[in-house]
Amino acid sequence: MPNPPPASGLLVAGTSSDAGKSLVVTGLCRALARRGVAVAPFKAQNMSNNSMVCADGAEIGRAQYLQAQAARVPAESAMNPVLLKPGSDRRAHVVLRGRPAGTLEAGEYATGRRHLAEAAFTAYQELAGHFELVVCEGAGSPAEINLRAGDYVNLGLARHFGLPTVVVGDIDRGGVFASLYGTVELLAPEDRALVRAFLINKFRGDPAVLQPGLDELTRRTGVPFVGVLPWLAGVWLDAEDTLEVGAWRRSEPRPGALRVAVVRLPRVSNLTDVEALAAEPGVDVLVTTEPDVVAGADLAVLPGSRSTVSDLAWLRRTGLASTLQARAARSAPVLGICGGFQMLAETVDDPVESGAGVVSGLGLLPTRVDFSAAKVLGRPVGHWRQHRVEAYEIHHGVATVTGPAEPYLDGARVGSVWGTMWHGTLENDDFRRAWLAEVAEVGGRGWRPEAGAEAYGARREAMIEVLADAVDEHVDLDRLLRGTRVAAVVR
Repeated sequence: MPNPPPASGLLVAGTSSDAGKSLVVTGLCRALARRGVAVAPFKAQNMSNNSMVCADGAEIGRAQYLQAQAARVPAESAMNPVLLKPGSDRRAHVVLRGRPAGTLEAGEYATGRRHLAEAAFTAYQELAGHFELVVCEGAGSPAEINLRAGDYVNLGLARHFGLPTVVVGDIDRGGVFASLYGTVELLAPEDRALVRAFLINKFRGDPAVLQPGLDELTRRTGVPFVGVLPWLAGVWLDAEDTLEVGAWRRSEPRPGALRVAVVRLPRVSNLTDVEALAAEPGVDVLVTTEPDVVAGADLAVLPGSRSTVSDLAWLRRTGLASTLQARAARSAPVLGICGGFQMLAETVDDPVESGAGVVSGLGLLPTRVDFSAAKVLGRPVGHWRQHRVEAYEIHHGVATVTGPAEPYLDGARVGSVWGTMWHGTLENDDFRRAWLAEVAEVGGRGWRPEAGAEAYGARREAMIEVLADAVDEHVDLDRLLRGTRVAAVVR
């Protein structure tokens, strides 16, 4: 038989969610881009409320946006053609090629996605036609045999395009050998044939200690290891979901630090907004559901939500609503972002997302929020105190200021309460530092930004480079890319 043509990409699968697939793909994209390879990231379907808006207005998963940055190419909708945004335990809002496309009910997950699969395969072919290699990220685990019949993200994708597959296991969780072995043993023979390599992630210690286990697992499965990536302290780029919310968190508060409490809403979205706060020297960020922690912080943040009315009701049930209202009454700073800003309003009229109609907000800002089926997606630019602010917006609810308030980034400020529909504002270094200094002043704190502190964007780039360095040092790229179109390029 003639040899098959070289594969146009490869699939990075994992033994579980949060095994490190996103970071491995990010590191691979940058390592290959540094070698001059035209590479693109791809995730057929992403289940995440952390998203980003591309330059053309398309909404994709935040992780794929970052991976495009690592690949040094503009992000586009084809890199994440299907984005599912959970609105409840049994319903997800569908974003197809960057635009809203209805909902997917829990009962439809295994059987009602054929049109999504077709869109995903078309998007992959577009990328494969423009790039030398497409590095694909799987979702969850390829061994979810209950979903295999309709799968187009893991081995369903790999089978369709003949992609060699590497399975990543997180050794820091424990049980990595059993997880890797169980993954391949549960696969059908045709799927298992595509698994060409294992990769261990987050190892601390001497790799020689692992070698007997690596050898034995390869003997039992026939699958070789292409590397053991070390634990990389300080690398916490763009979590895809909320499994590792606050990967940048500190174990102990620091004396004199500005304390920020971020409310962990049940349907929180775009919590990546506060990563820039956590990266700022002299600022401690805690993601919490504890009213006492929110009450005692220097700044309380209500982040975005995929279900504003539902999460507003949760604030009231938990006592956090009265905690936030008490903060405002004593002039303690509060910031609401997107859904969090909507909750601070006087009224919220939502016949779309929850179907609840008109409900009362927390009443901390003189605004009215009206939901409609139309979704606002954009990359706005504004100014605050002469500081330029670049942002992005993703929302159905539109906030209208109805009373006296100071303008704040297309939102409003009254006293110690700020609200904006814009995401990503805190990634702007000069603005973030000036705004935090004002927050500290309002709260009676003497905090000031550290002179010469590293820019947030530079820190993100440095973390991408750390990932690529780890891939270069610890992964056998020749073996990993064997059988693909770029196998000879990386030598």
